[in-house]
Amino acid sequence: MKAVVVETNVIAVANELAEHAGPSCVIACLDALDAARRRIVVIDTSNLCFDEYFRYANRSGQPRAGDAFARWLWENQYGGNCERVNITPKVNATDSFNEFPTDPALRDFDPSDRKFVAIAKASKNKPTILNAADTDWWNHRKSLKRNGIKIKFLCPELMA
Repeated sequence: MKAVVVETNVIAVANELAEHAGPSCVIACLDALDAARRRIVVIDTSNLCFDEYFRYANRSGQPRAGDAFARWLWENQYGGNCERVNITPKVNATDSFNEFPTDPALRDFDPSDRKFVAIAKASKNKPTILNAADTDWWNHRKSLKRNGIKIKFLCPELMA
């Protein structure tokens, strides 16, 4: 079973909260979240993912698809479709983790997205990170790949 890390923007786009994401991007995110339920979703044990997910999703799981996915993941985080990994915050550093690559080319990578890279690095399942609308992933794709991070761009039309 393939593993994935769901970047928050996938949930936000599925919830139609990203004005720059058109209908085809929304559909790609809906399909990706549906497929993720049949894969292993990798999250962190300190709930940093959930803290961010629930800024863009309703904890009740309604009325939108991103809400439903976030709620499903919350309810199933200890089941077979989920891998919970420990990530270690660096001392005296905000949004940086020991698992994040030390590659100088990633120095400018968005600090708020570093948790997703750290989660992917900590996973035994070598997950692919799902990204919808965040160009920082595109801008750093070569450096991330060089450091063993796989990314699936659900909305490549937004990366130009």
